[in-house]
Amino acid sequence: MKLSKKGIDLIKELEGLKLQSYKCSAGIWTIGLGNTFYEDGRKVQANEKISESRAYDLFSLISPTFENAINKNVKSKITQNQFDALFCFAYNVGVRAFTDSTLLKLVNINPNDGNIAKQFLRWNKIKGVESKGLTNRRIKESSLYFTTYS
Repeated sequence: MKLSKKGIDLIKELEGLKLQSYKCSAGIWTIGLGNTFYEDGRKVQANEKISESRAYDLFSLISPTFENAINKNVKSKITQNQFDALFCFAYNVGVRAFTDSTLLKLVNINPNDGNIAKQFLRWNKIKGVESKGLTNRRIKESSLYFTTYS
């Protein structure tokens, strides 16, 4: 599966489109649609600017990493909405955290298990402190995950 327009729209909503570098709530320099590095692997630094088209190019560059991680590690049949929600989650927490998560384990056992919503919400802390922004993000990801219509 690949990220759909609905998934891209959710990423845009959750990450925002920032054409000047900024420190995210975890203190990491970020630009564009949540990118922390450039095509050459160089990390985003302070006082950097990019165009809107470059922001989308950077996102297109990194998207296959997360699509592949989901396609490789999700063993159960999932819907496009579930895929998109898992993409948004993995994009935020990272591939390794996603692949090691109880959330993924539950998806692989039964992708419609209501306890998956609780697993999304467990990932709402920055350095052990609850973040309202991450809580809201996880609610939106979980909501998309459990949306049965297109």
